[in-house]
Order: sequence, then structure tokens, then C-alpha cells
Amino acid sequence: MIEGSLLQKHNIKMLSLVEKLKGVKVSLENDTYIDVILQSLPPSYDPFFINLNMSGLIKSIHELINILVQFEKTSRKLKPAVMLAEA
Repeated sequence: MIEGSLLQKHNIKMLSLVEKLKGVKVSLENDTYIDVILQSLPPSYDPFFINLNMSGLIKSIHELINILVQFEKTSRKLKPAVMLAEA
């Protein structure tokens, strides 16, 4: 995922790739799919990784994506607005 791109589009792409792998009978553990999705995220998601590793609550890909969406919404609200003025 490219920094600043839409998470929703990335999530759809990752789910599509998982389904394609399952469709060709690639047998991977659920944790492997989750790790691949996490590794595909940009550095701005590092705080998410820290919280996720501390909680250990992720059991499915869909659960991970729901939590990622919540994280993105929260992080957007917390970003400070920058105002530019000419002196």
C-alpha cells in the first residue's frame, strides 16, 4: 500500500488476492494471510502494529480489516489541521 492511498481500496485488493489463492487451492494458515496484510501497510500504521501486538485479538482477516478501518477513522480525526498564511 502506498502511503496516503485509500485503505478501503487496499483491503478489497488484499481480500481479492486471498480469495484467488484459496481458489487455486493454496493452503496457508489464517495467521499467514493476516501477516501478509499487515506487512503490506505503510509506516503510518506502526502505532496500529504496536496496539495489535499488545492485544493479540485478531482471529480472522475480516476482523483485521474491521479494526484497520476503525484505526484509519480514528487517526484521521487526530491529525492536526495545518493552516498556511502569508505574512
